Amino acid sequence: MGAIKLELRCPPKVHGVAADPDPDWNLDSLLSELDALEKKLNASSGGPVPFTKNQSRKMAKGRPSTFIMRVSDDEIDDLDDSDDEATSASLVTRKNFNFNNLYMSDESDDESALEVQPYLMDEGNSEEAALFELIHEYQLEVKDEIRNQISALETDLIDGSEKSTSALVRVEKYRDARRDMDKKIDTQYQRKLAEALDNHLTAIQRDHELKSQIEEKKIKSDAAYEEARRKEKALYEEKLRQEKAKAEAEVKLREEAERAAALEVERKAKEAADKLAAEASESVARAVAQQEAVGLHTDGSLANLSSQSEKIQSNQTKKSESASDVVKAAKSALIVEQGRLQKFKEIDEKNREIQINFNKDFSSNERDVARLIRQIRGTKDNVRSKASELVKIFSNPACPQSISIAAFAKKVVSHCESPDNAAFACAHVIVMVTSKMPYVMDVLLAEFHMACIFTVPKYIVYSKTAFESKEAYYKALGFREDNGKIENVKDYLKRLESYMRLYGALVQTETPNFQNAHGLKEGWAWLARFLNTLPANVYTAVALNAFLQMAGFALFRRYRRQFKKMLNVISEDYLGALQARGDSELKPIIAEIQSYIEDKKFLKEPEGRALQGALLSSVMVPESDHGYNQPNRNYY
Repeated sequence: MGAIKLELRCPPKVHGVAADPDPDWNLDSLLSELDALEKKLNASSGGPVPFTKNQSRKMAKGRPSTFIMRVSDDEIDDLDDSDDEATSASLVTRKNFNFNNLYMSDESDDESALEVQPYLMDEGNSEEAALFELIHEYQLEVKDEIRNQISALETDLIDGSEKSTSALVRVEKYRDARRDMDKKIDTQYQRKLAEALDNHLTAIQRDHELKSQIEEKKIKSDAAYEEARRKEKALYEEKLRQEKAKAEAEVKLREEAERAAALEVERKAKEAADKLAAEASESVARAVAQQEAVGLHTDGSLANLSSQSEKIQSNQTKKSESASDVVKAAKSALIVEQGRLQKFKEIDEKNREIQINFNKDFSSNERDVARLIRQIRGTKDNVRSKASELVKIFSNPACPQSISIAAFAKKVVSHCESPDNAAFACAHVIVMVTSKMPYVMDVLLAEFHMACIFTVPKYIVYSKTAFESKEAYYKALGFREDNGKIENVKDYLKRLESYMRLYGALVQTETPNFQNAHGLKEGWAWLARFLNTLPANVYTAVALNAFLQMAGFALFRRYRRQFKKMLNVISEDYLGALQARGDSELKPIIAEIQSYIEDKKFLKEPEGRALQGALLSSVMVPESDHGYNQPNRNYY
């Protein structure tokens, strides 16, 4: 342990004697001074001075008390003779000494040096004895103080050690708790990290599974789409093949029916003529034989023979003429029709060869053509744009031109039946396209002739000798057959009117900077041939009325007086023939044609003939699902 410095403060003087000449003594100085004092006391007294320790111990515990020296009675008697000063000097009163500052070492080895044997002081050394006693008592007090301080220091040291130990224990506990907490936090962090990693891997796996499912669905969807497309293509090809086969069959049936009818009529006429000739020959031969047998040859018999020959020849001529009575048409019109049908046949055969050789599907090209035709509206911009796009399709190297031409002709004619068909606008598109490609017009007219024989104009008269049944006759007129059933007359007349409206719009169309290959000249020829060759009935009446409604205005502006003469012929001869039939169902169509002539509707431009500069909603937009406003006609 370190040195402990104690500062002892004594009163500076005791009865005039300086008890602490050097106030800055240390422990070594005190000990050396005490040793010197002890030697001096021993030398003066010659023996130890008896001294009790109990009192000093008691004094060390509290405040210093008065020092008392005890002497025997003999000594008191000896002292009676002494003077008062000596006696009073023997009784020395003990004074208190304060050692406020004392610096001592905590070493216990120096205690023996502080022990002073008490000796009975001489009478002359009472002050020294008192000083010695005070010093001795003070030493004891210092020792006790040192011991107390050492004990207190030990106690403090022990307390500090315990506190340090307790603090170390607490630190260890805190460290252990901190370590456990860190371990727990680390475990939780590792768990959270593992959970986050697991969630991330699960999300990645789920994402991969989702992507794989999407890819699988996409593959299945693509496969289903390809399969559906393949089936659609197969169905379309089959439908196309059936339509072509049906069209070919219809054309063949029509041609065969006409040819068979003509051949049958000729055959029957020839058979009848041969039979009559044979009978006449037999009768002549019998008559000659009889004349030869009886030898009579008169002029009267020869005259009878010659008259019979003339009758046979007359019957043969009538039979041959009956074949021409089945088909009512001008010879020039039939020749032109055959030329157009031949061109259509050539282009159709060419398209078949292309499809067989190239084995390629051109249905997308046909759909583009059909889409453009459906989008035709009665505005100038629309007509120009659609005609331009159609010409581009014809010039497309990816698709043979013959395929596009056939598709154009077919879609235009079939579009006639559409309720939103703008006939005048469609006619403008036809003129713009055919002026750049004249060959397209003949193919289109051939398609018209096959769909409606009245565009030739031509009519077929029913004859039992020419047709096996009524159904065959109706097919020759253009009636459609659905599931073995012929369509009714009302539907047929509706289709007939739509074809004739577009045909009439076509012949009257005049477009600046474009040449109409089938214009008003052809329209005038059609009207003349119609009135000269076709009979008056409900079919021809509907065809004539539709043509006049669309082309009458333009024909009047071109031919004026000649057209009025035509109207007079229609009013007097044609309508008269219709009225003479006495059929009440003809009254609506008769009244409409008569109203057209008498009210001079040919002087008024038909609605939709003049193309609009822009789309006018009140004029061109359909008011209902049935298309543009058209007269509601019911002829049958």
